[in-house]
Amino acid sequence: QVQLVESGGGLVQAGGSLRLSCAASGSIFSINTMGWYRQAPGIQREWVAGIRGGGSGNYADSVKGRFTISRDNAKNTVYLQMNSLKPEDTAVYYCAAVQGGVTYWGQGTQVTVSS
Repeated sequence: QVQLVESGGGLVQAGGSLRLSCAASGSIFSINTMGWYRQAPGIQREWVAGIRGGGSGNYADSVKGRFTISRDNAKNTVYLQMNSLKPEDTAVYYCAAVQGGVTYWGQGTQVTVSS
């Protein structure tokens, strides 16, 4: 079992920045892929960014160039730095981790971008 706890969400004006954190605990030794998803009201959850091991991140087109995913394996934490935020980035952001073919989810953190 893997437990994920997100933090760092909040209210920000358009053009601002936020950094989300996701701390993993439990049976984390074989986690390979970690990532971030988001879900806005009435919209299906969508993938935002992902990172494998110590590699570089991959991004949805909608956030490419504005968001950066990073991972600190020593702290078992993955981050999402979000810059140049837009009102359409408003959503609940979820951390995800894949282990043994199973995807684990955090509880989500709200990000609200005002215009």
